[in-house]
Amino acid sequence: MRYALYPGCVSQGACPELYKATLEVCERLGIELELETMKGASCTGAGVLQEKNLRLADTLNARTFAMAERAGLPILTICSTCQGVMCQANERLQDDEYRASINEELAEEGLRYSGGGDPMHLLWVIVEEVGLDKLKSLVTVPLSHLKMAPFYGCYIIRPSSALGFDEHPEREDSLERVIEAVGAQVVDFAGKTLCCGFPILTINEANSMKMVANHTLDAKGLGADAMVTPCPLCHLNLDGFQPQAASAARAPIDLPILHLPQLIGLAIGIDPKAMRLNRHIVSTKKFLSEVALSP
Repeated sequence: MRYALYPGCVSQGACPELYKATLEVCERLGIELELETMKGASCTGAGVLQEKNLRLADTLNARTFAMAERAGLPILTICSTCQGVMCQANERLQDDEYRASINEELAEEGLRYSGGGDPMHLLWVIVEEVGLDKLKSLVTVPLSHLKMAPFYGCYIIRPSSALGFDEHPEREDSLERVIEAVGAQVVDFAGKTLCCGFPILTINEANSMKMVANHTLDAKGLGADAMVTPCPLCHLNLDGFQPQAASAARAPIDLPILHLPQLIGLAIGIDPKAMRLNRHIVSTKKFLSEVALSP
């Protein structure tokens, strides 16, 4: 399995520990990552750019798809937001006339997108390509006494039509499947598929903090030892702004937020420092002490 890695912005900017963990875990899982193809690729535009200028957003994503096609590689991303936006763009780019008009813009760089791209999130690759049986076979530190709350966020869940849920219904509960595969207990809570609050952070910080507090307090109230998300943007908001959210809610939270590869890495025996779990805003020390007690 060889992919062109599209890490997105946050994992190489605000939260570089997520990128490091991804490289460590993919190597152990036998997922070969090609790191040069996507150098120079644009941001997907998240959900913001497509609301303002849909054609520009689609052109930027078509350019990324064309770069991968030129290298003959499928795209792997570790960001739920990138996954959702790319899938929506790719769905629109299946229109031959529309794609041809955008290819006229790409021609200046010698690029052309044929429409055959299928970007895949690491979460989906693990479930659908690596397989949960192989993941289970690599577990050396079963997390059986730990309770993990899954947090999908928005973009890897909807619109389901663009995300291939009809063809791959297992994607709907893929995060829970991975949590169980590494031996941990799933803490289900109502907010797991809601927005983390990051998209409104700069225009309505109060409501963004309220969303962070609601999700983390709900999960902790149900007994979660930590929360795991496949989205660096969700990680950034739920971890990085959790102290502010706790202050606004006037309630202590202290719920560690793990990115998907960090959870997997712990279960397959990767040193937490190698995945930079010591770089989180919400301390992971207590959580890691519980991991060390794993049988």
